[in-house]
Amino acid sequence: MAGHNKWSKVKRAKAITDSRRGKVFSRLSRDITLTAKSGGGDPEANARLRTLLLKAREANMPAENVDRAIKKGTGELPGVVYEEITYEGYGPGGIAFIVMCTTDNKQRAAQDIRSTFVHHGGNLATSGAVAFQFLHAGQFLIAKESATEDKLMEIALEAGADDVIASEQGFEVRCALNLFDKVSHALENAGIKTENAEISYIPTNTVPVTDVKAARAILKLHDALEDMDDVQQVFSNEEMDDAVSAAAQG
Repeated sequence: MAGHNKWSKVKRAKAITDSRRGKVFSRLSRDITLTAKSGGGDPEANARLRTLLLKAREANMPAENVDRAIKKGTGELPGVVYEEITYEGYGPGGIAFIVMCTTDNKQRAAQDIRSTFVHHGGNLATSGAVAFQFLHAGQFLIAKESATEDKLMEIALEAGADDVIASEQGFEVRCALNLFDKVSHALENAGIKTENAEISYIPTNTVPVTDVKAARAILKLHDALEDMDDVQQVFSNEEMDDAVSAAAQG
């Protein structure tokens, strides 16, 4: 969620309930397999894989699951062939959504995504209809206690990052997609811990949501999409404050 697309999204992801833990493991496994396939199974040489391994550790994912996912990616073990697909759509109130999927059945995934949008008052859009409202970039979130702004600016910008944005919650570092690994390495080498590091769709213009009923409808669509097995990540451009978000979830 855009006012929540950053820090609140991370908090939600870390508050994993036992009932959803299996889905979290499944999504991490797919991501790890695809990342190992594209960048190799050595985390020292594959920054994105290192990031995923940290997420797996935080989620208490069993080591054997992680090892199996890596070996499927490197071809040491047979596995299902997954494809990465990005869908675009509009939710209630014209809120723009980007849904990233990893699936072994594109037709099934498209049908499921479309019906979920429609069921929750939205619609699936054509490719490019929504993406122009987002910046596709590397994104790192860093707590204030992990680094000073001056130090972070020096390290991140030297590594090629485009921007360092300070807020009450902490710092956000943005970089071009092709520099994600380099910036990740630079932060690691400087001993700066990231709360979250990912290739993200960052909204360039947001839509304020102040009505609790509208906020509830948007959050229901978020939850429905995130509960789907094929869905890895959901990005959107609504802006709601903590009070509205809490009331909508209450």
